[in-house]
Amino acid sequence: MSSLELGVIGNGSVAALIDGSGRIVWCCLPRFDGDASFCALLSPRREGGDWTIELEDLERSEQHYMPNTAVLVTRLYDRSGAGVEIVDYMPRFRSRGRFYHPVLLARRVRPIGGSPRIRVLLRPLCRYGAEAPQTTSGSNHIRFLLDGVVQRLTCDVASIMVERGLPFFLEKPAHFVFGPDETLTHSPADFIHHTLERTLGYWREWVRNLSVPYEWQEPIIRAAITLKLCQYEATGAIVAALTTSIPESPHSERNWDYRYCWLRDAAFTVRALNRLGATRSMEEYIRYVFNLVASDGDNEIGPVFGITFEHELPETQVDSLAGYRGMGPVRVGNDAWRQRQNDVYGSVVLAAAQVFFDRRLEHPGDELTFRRLERMGEMALRVAETPDAGLWEYRGRAAVHTYSAAMCWAACDRLAHIATELGLDERARYWHDEAVALHARIEARAWNNRLGTFVDAYDGEHLDASLLLLADIGFIPAMDPRFIATVDAIGQALGRGDYLFRYIAPDDFGAPETSFNICTFWYIEALAATGRKERARAMFEHMLSQRNPLGLLSEDIAPANGEHWGNFPQTYSMVGLIQAAMRLSRRWEDAL
Repeated sequence: MSSLELGVIGNGSVAALIDGSGRIVWCCLPRFDGDASFCALLSPRREGGDWTIELEDLERSEQHYMPNTAVLVTRLYDRSGAGVEIVDYMPRFRSRGRFYHPVLLARRVRPIGGSPRIRVLLRPLCRYGAEAPQTTSGSNHIRFLLDGVVQRLTCDVASIMVERGLPFFLEKPAHFVFGPDETLTHSPADFIHHTLERTLGYWREWVRNLSVPYEWQEPIIRAAITLKLCQYEATGAIVAALTTSIPESPHSERNWDYRYCWLRDAAFTVRALNRLGATRSMEEYIRYVFNLVASDGDNEIGPVFGITFEHELPETQVDSLAGYRGMGPVRVGNDAWRQRQNDVYGSVVLAAAQVFFDRRLEHPGDELTFRRLERMGEMALRVAETPDAGLWEYRGRAAVHTYSAAMCWAACDRLAHIATELGLDERARYWHDEAVALHARIEARAWNNRLGTFVDAYDGEHLDASLLLLADIGFIPAMDPRFIATVDAIGQALGRGDYLFRYIAPDDFGAPETSFNICTFWYIEALAATGRKERARAMFEHMLSQRNPLGLLSEDIAPANGEHWGNFPQTYSMVGLIQAAMRLSRRWEDAL
């Protein structure tokens, strides 16, 4: 793989990444954090790890999503002008009172001119590329014994053509269903016709119910769909990204596994979708969190968990994959689970707060929900001014980070508002008084008189981009001169043209080399909030131009050439796009 010009398809159970020639290069089965059965993205040392529809004499390709859906269309053309169209999707729709979203990839390949000649190369691997799976076959199906799951390909092409990768002229549409090891009750063509139409209908209806602003609707819709694809519906967990070990910058070894649920990242995702009116994700995520912590008693809560509630995510290296562009190591698991990151308590409370105030919800927050959230507040008070690794997950140092302390304050502040809404006057007074006292202590220790700015840690001397969120969470008014001064100092110190770094001080791996996309969006929002909307709009338009051809973003961008780095697609980045767009857009009533 030479770039992150990839599309994503998914259905809430599984997801896949597809390159510009319609090649499936990444898909973990049977869930987001499972074995990478399709792992070509990370350069397996043996042949395979992909599902390629190979057009003989390929000359060019083009790709797009069907509007307002997660259905991807790729067209390939050969030198004579003959071509094929590949439609890729994963079924998702309501059936029999629940969602139908199996661990299944569906592909329709049809000729679109001339006499195209193709090969179908279906080559999943096991144990992160270490070995090929055992297979068995029938006249029109192939069974793959993968690591922990058996998948069956059912198609209307003779199975021997796929098994041996034999070329053939595509004279009529071909249909491929790669899913559970079960006999299809319909022909592949009928199955795909039925499920494709219903999947298109689901996504179009979901998008129709979004409350999008007037401007930049297409980028916002694509970002929202992408966020939805990153939620594992069985539990409500939201992964930070769908990949592991795409480096943050070339040869940096900043290669991490993001296929897990960071409470902070997920909370950002929930808040962004809430602003669009997609509140179901919030309800599912709250369910995930409450199930996660139900048995923890008074123990502190870690920052990251598995999508089926795993508390421990031991980090190992995989030798069978050389890595993105050969830039290993490839890591599975993430040792951030061992860290203390004190902002997580505020993240959970902020993500859940809307459930107590939104009258559209079928099951609004009640006193029982509030009592569960109070545990987050009590933990926030306990740890607010103790050292942690911070939201940037420093592995080699700890401090009392300003953002972590401010998020603990936010937990107390929102609990006071929720208690007031519920008529729990005594609890409202308690949380209000605790919030006021903590706020005063944070202000005293996080403000640096010599620099004239807030700083990243108590009594610190450095800036980091998380300080841009102090106004967004309500810790300080946006027009407070102290916040304006901090925004300006961050732009000067961390800005590189139209990009922003999260920090520039060397960390465990040296000085960062790429900008962090969500930080650029935070800066754009801060500029707008402090009255610099023209500059904010210009930067935002530039960031839109940096999306890949399908409208997606990874974690990082190299300022020198606009190249994408870091795990993909990154929920943080898509969240930043949505929130900045909604702050900057003209209102409907002003535009029409």
